[in-house]
Amino acid sequence: MESQITLLGLSTNNILAKSVAEELNIPLTPVDIQRFADGEIYERVQESIRGDDVYVIAPIAEEVNDAFMEIMIVVDALRRSSAGQITVVMPYMGYARQDRKAKSREPITAKMVASLIEMNGVDRVVSIDLHAQQIQGFFDIPVDHLKAAPLLTDYFYSRNMTDNLVIVSPDHTGAGRARKFADILKAPWGVVNDNIAMTNPESPDAIVGDVNGRRAVIVDDIVDTGYRVQMTARALLANGATEVYVAATHPVLSGDAADKLATDDNIERYIFTDTIQIPEEKLNPKFTVLSIAPLLAEAIQRIHDNDRIDVLLRSSNNPDVNIY
Repeated sequence: MESQITLLGLSTNNILAKSVAEELNIPLTPVDIQRFADGEIYERVQESIRGDDVYVIAPIAEEVNDAFMEIMIVVDALRRSSAGQITVVMPYMGYARQDRKAKSREPITAKMVASLIEMNGVDRVVSIDLHAQQIQGFFDIPVDHLKAAPLLTDYFYSRNMTDNLVIVSPDHTGAGRARKFADILKAPWGVVNDNIAMTNPESPDAIVGDVNGRRAVIVDDIVDTGYRVQMTARALLANGATEVYVAATHPVLSGDAADKLATDDNIERYIFTDTIQIPEEKLNPKFTVLSIAPLLAEAIQRIHDNDRIDVLLRSSNNPDVNIY
């Protein structure tokens, strides 16, 4: 008998988990989550999942350490309850920025997190826009690495905003991401020389590429403090860009970043996805949040059916571009 899909949501971004469940027309299996006085986390899956194809939908975000422990504890409960297969769907992988050893005596924490997830008995991981492609290789289990670029670029297609665009990466490490984004939108692209832009944004050497007279779209995977996109916007406008938009997958928005970004007159609008839930008090009219629930729901269904998922890596507006 074919196993059934079972969906679980945890404390972190449970709204997204509910949206995915609605897309699949499958109810979330309830999980009792409690905390002891000293902060210990207790979890119990409240229905039988024996033999099921289980998907835990939860980013490692917000309070990242608690979010990670919630995932690890529920996976242990699922494994001890005879789940058929366990897939962790983490739209945002916290600690992914620690993906290499750049200085002496540094850890590679992204690899440690991947190893712990794998050792705990997870069979598969699904994520969106990992900070670096090589993180897939940190796992020895299948990783389905989805992309938000088709959704984010559709924002500009659906509003007829594709003319006279230039796509910009805020640093050289994101150049590949910007290039794929530009391919979908059929636009030129450029890179900010952040070493120069930080001290002299008006310098023509702050931008690699021609932005003069164009609407600029800053593309990044994460907006955390917001400082980098603000610096990039200043450099773009100083070098002749007519207006600046920001398109980013993961709105981490630590501390007062949301307030700083909302009041920055250099940036017209921010387009995020809901991989991370933005608290109500941080929302602003300048923020547009696009839902990745349909993408995750289709990925889950295709994984369950052993169907190909590369079709999810193409834009309906420009299907000839492979964004992998």
